[in-house]
Amino acid sequence: MIDLKNLNVILTGATGGIGGAILEKLYNYNAKIIATGTNEQKLKIIKEKYKNVITKKFDISDHTQIEQFIDECNELLENRIDILINNAGVTQDNLTIRMKKDEWDKVIDLNLTSNFLITKNVIKKMLKNKNGKIINITSVVGHTGNLGQANYAASKAGLIGMSKSLALEYGKKNIKVNCISPGFIKSEMTDKISENFKQVLEGKISLERFGMPEDVANAVLFLSSDLSEYITGETIHVNGGMYFS
Repeated sequence: MIDLKNLNVILTGATGGIGGAILEKLYNYNAKIIATGTNEQKLKIIKEKYKNVITKKFDISDHTQIEQFIDECNELLENRIDILINNAGVTQDNLTIRMKKDEWDKVIDLNLTSNFLITKNVIKKMLKNKNGKIINITSVVGHTGNLGQANYAASKAGLIGMSKSLALEYGKKNIKVNCISPGFIKSEMTDKISENFKQVLEGKISLERFGMPEDVANAVLFLSSDLSEYITGETIHVNGGMYFS
């Protein structure tokens, strides 16, 4: 039986669809969670719904504040961060020849550089306890590429490569680093896709349907639990058979 009692978790991007599903899943399995995001109203709703969750408004794109932010989280979690889930991300789509440098920079800075800096500072804390798990939420497009998403695909592919390097560096310290790579997951973003195009996309998926946020949360639960103690440097694909690695 999975039980995350006494495990301390930092979850970024907690106010989004996938983040919300991850939060609910880990909360139901008794984890102590710090939920972060930039939407103050949604953080307030989280606090009202999950009384024991600690909410912190923080913009991970503010690189100068990340070290202090992790220090504050570590103190709130009584100097023991067991699990970091890097879920926050952003898109800024455009065809490559039209993509402006600031569109490239924004996505790379937040999806890759911010996650690097957060992870770096969390690993410093984990090393003191010689234990920890880092779960990076990537994307199927980091493996396949996608039209109009050169920046997003590059950032997610970079996150996968970074995770493998970290797994090699810190496995001896019992710190496991893995990725979860979602495909098309039902969300506010996919709800905006026209029905015709949605049918085209579903035709490319073996299971012929979009996934649900809970499908990603289930994979996070597995990697957070004792069932994954001998797994590091890997990517779990949650895409319904859209892509096989």
